[in-house]
Amino acid sequence: MALWGASLLVLLGHVACKSVSVQCLIRQPLPIVHKYYQSGDPLIAGIVSLMFQFSETVKFEVRPSPSSSDSVVVMTQLYQNILALVFAVKEINENLQLLPNVTLGIHTYNNYFSPRMTYHAALELLSTKGKFIPNYKCDHQNNIVAVLGGPNTNLYYFMANIFNILRIPQLLYGSPPVTTNKNEGAFLYTMFPSWANQYMGIMKLLLFFRWIWVGVIYMDDEYGQYSIQEVFPIFSEHGICFDFIAKFPAMTFSSFLSVMEERNNNLSIVVMLSTTKAVVVHGQTETMVIFRILLRTAEFTEISMKTKAKVWIFTAQVVFTSIGMQNSWDLDFIHGALSIAFPFREVPGFDQFLQARDPISEKEDGFIGDFWKHAFGCSLPNTTEAISDDEICTEMKKLEGLPGSVFEMRMTAHSYGIYTAVYVVAHALHAMHVSMLKHRGWADGERKKLLNQQPWQFHEFLKRVSFNNNAGDLVSFNENVKIETGLDIINWVTFPNKSFLRVKVGRIDLNASEDKIFTIHRDAIIWPQMFNQMQPVSLCNDGCLSGYSKKKEGKPFCCYDCLPCPEGKISILEDSNDCFQCPEDQYPNTNHKFCLQKHVRFLSYEEPLGTILASSALSFSFMTVLVLSIFIKNQDTPVVIANNRNLSYILLVSLLLSFLCSLLFIGQPKMLSCLLRQTTLGIIFSVAVSCVLAKTVIVVLAFITSKPGSRMRNWVGKWLAISIVFSCSFIQITICTVWLITSPPFPDFDIYSMTEEIILMCNEGSVTMFYCVLGYMGFLAIVSLSVAYTGRKLPDSFNEAKFITFSMLVFCSVWLTFVPTYLSAKGKYTVAVEVFSILASSAGLLGCIFPPKLYIIVVRPELNVKCQISRRPNKRL
Repeated sequence: MALWGASLLVLLGHVACKSVSVQCLIRQPLPIVHKYYQSGDPLIAGIVSLMFQFSETVKFEVRPSPSSSDSVVVMTQLYQNILALVFAVKEINENLQLLPNVTLGIHTYNNYFSPRMTYHAALELLSTKGKFIPNYKCDHQNNIVAVLGGPNTNLYYFMANIFNILRIPQLLYGSPPVTTNKNEGAFLYTMFPSWANQYMGIMKLLLFFRWIWVGVIYMDDEYGQYSIQEVFPIFSEHGICFDFIAKFPAMTFSSFLSVMEERNNNLSIVVMLSTTKAVVVHGQTETMVIFRILLRTAEFTEISMKTKAKVWIFTAQVVFTSIGMQNSWDLDFIHGALSIAFPFREVPGFDQFLQARDPISEKEDGFIGDFWKHAFGCSLPNTTEAISDDEICTEMKKLEGLPGSVFEMRMTAHSYGIYTAVYVVAHALHAMHVSMLKHRGWADGERKKLLNQQPWQFHEFLKRVSFNNNAGDLVSFNENVKIETGLDIINWVTFPNKSFLRVKVGRIDLNASEDKIFTIHRDAIIWPQMFNQMQPVSLCNDGCLSGYSKKKEGKPFCCYDCLPCPEGKISILEDSNDCFQCPEDQYPNTNHKFCLQKHVRFLSYEEPLGTILASSALSFSFMTVLVLSIFIKNQDTPVVIANNRNLSYILLVSLLLSFLCSLLFIGQPKMLSCLLRQTTLGIIFSVAVSCVLAKTVIVVLAFITSKPGSRMRNWVGKWLAISIVFSCSFIQITICTVWLITSPPFPDFDIYSMTEEIILMCNEGSVTMFYCVLGYMGFLAIVSLSVAYTGRKLPDSFNEAKFITFSMLVFCSVWLTFVPTYLSAKGKYTVAVEVFSILASSAGLLGCIFPPKLYIIVVRPELNVKCQISRRPNKRL
């Protein structure tokens, strides 16, 4: 088909079936039908050749090849692209400033997505009109300047095999192909964003909504394989993993039928049973047709509607297309869907151009008959499409009366790409004309030279094109001869009248500053109805709450179990990879969600335990003072004298100091109190136990010396007692002195023993020295107990050895129990255990040794005479 004029644009149309019966799709022949299209069907691809000549007038004719109307498959949505092409050429030819005396024309070809048909169209373009002789062209009427191809990217490879040989510029109004050889794209100018940019935009969209559990459906072509091998691994690096990656069936009519007939189609089941709520649909212009059939199949599967609810995310090439049988289907499937789109604006005058289209005045439009028949359901009179069974259109119908699912009145991205591509060629021609005028002037002879320019000479002008189109957008190529632009994020919104809108809700510009790369208006998004206008959550499993951490063993990296944080750790954020330790002065709350400040604790006088222990210490101290005063008052009585008066005084003073010493353990630890605590206790108890030992030794020796002929009499006396007390105490004093010099105790705090408390304590400095002091004290106690035990049966009316034995049993029992209790206690209770041991052992000595003497002194003074004290036990008192 040729458009008479200077330049020709070639497009491939869509073959459709008149009847909704699917059998005709495979039984009827598929003739060539010249159709321009917006997106595409599996059987469609397009070539556009732009040609020019000098003429005064131009007539546009857009005529399809003869075909049987019963076998024509029409995708009415694609008619807009034909109109966008005609509108652009019409505007340029009417603009006397842009290309004066030069007329552009268009020529379209339909290749049915067939390499053979594409090659045939390319060779026909390189032949003289009407003579199919490849590379033989002797007329100047149809001089090819550039070729427009698209929108399916696969078409480029078929075009390039022919046009690259002659270096003819090729403008692609689809996404650029994936090429590793720079020479393959040397003559290609792309009007659409690359696949890589689209997928980077989709990845940012998924990460923004935290959709990390995703499904993918892709076309089984080179670009689908490219995505699987090159792009999706990058998604994984950013924390996105895939529940499934499935491919559409091969794009042929027979595959359409197989998908429809197999209602339990594996792909449909895989997609709909998936737990993911976000599914990326990678495809070309024809994808929507097979995608709708796929969803139609899913309607018959017994799968819960909640599981079927998905947010579809389309690549920029996926646009709304349908075949005739789908026009009656509802559009709910795309309601709330998101897509990446090539940014475009409304072109002034285009809507009026569409509204003015009618089959009466546009007789040169060979596509309008097929379109009118399938869009309005009636045939135009006096056309080959009008047959006896068809209703004849009897009233004037307008395009704006059609629902958006049949025809859109707003310019689409592909139409805008075609419109822009035509203007790119026109401006490049203008630049070439201006260049020739500067060098040669403008004469009729020079016009012929312009017609004879070689295609490769046109590249330099194309690369430098830069202009603002009628929509106000700046159009220019970057160093890779690609249109430099960002991407729009589109939200699809459908209406009951089978119309829909593409609402811009965000933008992605990978060349912008960091804070402007990704922008989106979350509140403007309309979500699918099943989500009740709530943002869907697409995760492999429910996220871990704060207080839990992820466990990913044996699962995909974005799937995990949730484990509660261990003792002492928290996780503040949801989906934490690990729990972390609270600062040393803080502790986790019961839910392990945040840290609380630890309370500072020590054994204080204000708390009940400290009050009881302090009161007990003072009470025992008072009792000791009372006993001491009684002994001093009755110091000359036989009972006091017989029990070694001086040792009793020293013992009572030691017990008094031991009771008071326990007060050093109560209250906030200070440097002085820490230095005095253990050392004072060790020395005082050593003196006390030494006195008990001396008393025991003297009692035993006194009995031995009372025997006739005993040589031990010289050993009995006050110097023996003083020697025992001094020597035993001196050893303990030496140990304590070494301790204070080498590693003295100091105030410290314990943050580990108690979860919720910081314990103020005295650090012993040297644990070894601490146990040496304790061990020596225990040694003295055991020696005293042993000596006292040997003299417990001495035949004396008042045998003090028995009482000393009892007292040392109590003393040793208390301190033997102290060791394990002290080691197992925590916090302030460690100090309380030691204070209790001090009071209990001191009280044991006081209570076991002195009450019998006080009984005689206070209650039975008549017995406090020498004869009663020294008489034998078998004698009556």
